Amino acid sequence: MNIREIIVVEGKDDTTAIKRAVNADTIETNGSAISEETIRRIAHAHSKRGVIVFTDPDYPGRRIRAIIEERVPGVKHAFLAKEKTIAKNGKGLGIEHARDEDIRDALSHVYTPNVNFKTDIDITLEDLILARLIGHPQSKQRRNRLGEILNIGMTNGKQLHKRLAMFQITAEQFGQAVIQIDQEDQNE
Repeated sequence: MNIREIIVVEGKDDTTAIKRAVNADTIETNGSAISEETIRRIAHAHSKRGVIVFTDPDYPGRRIRAIIEERVPGVKHAFLAKEKTIAKNGKGLGIEHARDEDIRDALSHVYTPNVNFKTDIDITLEDLILARLIGHPQSKQRRNRLGEILNIGMTNGKQLHKRLAMFQITAEQFGQAVIQIDQEDQNE
């Protein structure tokens, strides 16, 4: 699998995992304190070939993603579920621990947020409550599963509506994902 865009990862172990799974170039942020030079490299790469942000599904990874999104609008995003990034020994989490096929799958479901997205999408806050994605004891697990199904990553309750709008998730896509989550809950 050849990836035209340059993939932004956190460190050299992530680069090793990416190159093991696909043919791609990477830029490493070397942690969540992204330097101005790294931001300039990402912006330049975005203007030349495009960029896919592929960071770990943890707080530092989400912080890096948010900084890049703010400073270089229009970058693409790939996400992996937390369960797919846990080290074999259970100690550690990150893209570097993911299986090659999971990396390829994530990179085949890349999202480009609409920079000029409208926040008045068809999905309402009431829909999120009815779907038990906010204000329910199982909301966090349900949001994580929704993020997996829709390939939009993990998010907290406050950010979910914005993330759905940013990635232009339709009411139909949302509804189908919620039905799938409900069916999975019934089968447990």
